[in-house]
Amino acid sequence: MKAVLLDKATIGNDVSLQEIENQCKLISYNTTTATEVHQRISDAEVIITNKVVIGKKEMEVAGNLKLICVAATGYNNIDIEEAKKRNITVTNVKGYSTESVAQIVFGYIFTIMNSVSAVAHDIKKGLWQQSPVFTMLNHPFSELKGKNLGIIGFGNIGKRVAEIGKVLGMNILISESLKNPEKHPTRLYFEEILKQSDIITIHTPLTDKTKDLISTKELKLMKNTAILINAARGGIVNEQDLYDALMNKEIGYAAIDVLTQEPPKDDNILFKAPNMIITPHIAWTSFEARQKLVAGISNNIKLFKEGKSNEINLCKFV
Repeated sequence: MKAVLLDKATIGNDVSLQEIENQCKLISYNTTTATEVHQRISDAEVIITNKVVIGKKEMEVAGNLKLICVAATGYNNIDIEEAKKRNITVTNVKGYSTESVAQIVFGYIFTIMNSVSAVAHDIKKGLWQQSPVFTMLNHPFSELKGKNLGIIGFGNIGKRVAEIGKVLGMNILISESLKNPEKHPTRLYFEEILKQSDIITIHTPLTDKTKDLISTKELKLMKNTAILINAARGGIVNEQDLYDALMNKEIGYAAIDVLTQEPPKDDNILFKAPNMIITPHIAWTSFEARQKLVAGISNNIKLFKEGKSNEINLCKFV
């Protein structure tokens, strides 16, 4: 089968594609613009894409297309309904980034709760060197034990974050399912998560229901000391509203790995926000996670070739 990988740069040059190449005749491009995509997919049977959009027009151009492999878990860049009409199989890879994202989330939590950045900045300014005593208490911090950790989206990553939080002695609060609003005995209503949590971390896909899920109304329900973490998708948190909440000290801190536009423009409002950590959509990118991603894509192609469509890692979320 002839396959084309449209955005290899998102996987990185340190991870081998040999497993995929064992399954198909692969042509790789580091990046692909909207003006280049049609020519590159015109005779492909398999398209592998991380973020390049494959919609109705692209499927019309790719007359031989049988399989779309999303090199990610989220698949909002694919027109799923159009693919169904054309009997094109769409696959994603679940679970590959669970450890990577959970690690980043707690990296944010430790950095913020321990005032790591502020303390390091003070030392570079020479403040410890000038201290009259052996320590500095200008950035006191609190322990995580006993704090309420609210989790929105309880798939593989949400569950792993909960496991780590329990080890640290945190109280785990799980939000009701946004996909299935039926009340679950071990979950809290969404509004209660916002009100009770000391830290809120988001692990839900971007859908019509979750777009602007966290906006002014929701931010005003949170504690003014609360930390908001979004390592899921840009667009789930309204950026202007988050900026306003931080400026008005309606919440304490935010850590964001994803933005509505990526890469962002220089004038993104959040770049001016206080008490903010922004990272460039890296939570999923540990070396090990990207190795698992390549293996998952390879396995999806293998199963498709063997006619085992019922075993393919299809686009479904827990």
